[in-house]
Amino acid sequence: MAANHEVGIKERPRLDKWIILSIQHLFAMFGATILVPFLVDLSPSVALLSSGLGTLAYLLITKGQVPAYLGSSFAFIAPLISAMAIGGPEGAMIGSFFAGIVYGIIALVIKAIGVGWIMKILPPIVVGPVIMVIGLGLAGTAIDMSMNDQVTGEYNGMFLFVALVSLGITVLSSIFL
Repeated sequence: MAANHEVGIKERPRLDKWIILSIQHLFAMFGATILVPFLVDLSPSVALLSSGLGTLAYLLITKGQVPAYLGSSFAFIAPLISAMAIGGPEGAMIGSFFAGIVYGIIALVIKAIGVGWIMKILPPIVVGPVIMVIGLGLAGTAIDMSMNDQVTGEYNGMFLFVALVSLGITVLSSIFL
């Protein structure tokens, strides 16, 4: 196997690679699924349960053809904060539920009509900058959380050190691994 070999769509990885990829996916999904509810002051356990049930439903609906994990979305942080301010946790949960229903309706429309119209409305040149804006909008939160104790609000050099080590590992891994 070549050093730069990636797993193809129809390919099944060897057991050792499968385990490593599974652990990597677990860390990526767990962090995101826990961080979003934490940032908006909702229960991470509810998010884990909901995402687990949603993933199982998705796998059943797609008959396992598209192996994916459905977790928390950083795009919903601002709407969740607004819903929390207006209706508390109940309002945020009801809003999330109805957002899921809207997603389901859109999925049925996409299944019936196809994806061509989406590419016309949301071409990559539009989607890319939106994703960048979301990431840049969260940059301030990341900097605040990497430098300040979230309980006391005081500067903590150890948090900054851990954040910089994590960033360094991420950058080096993305370049060399």
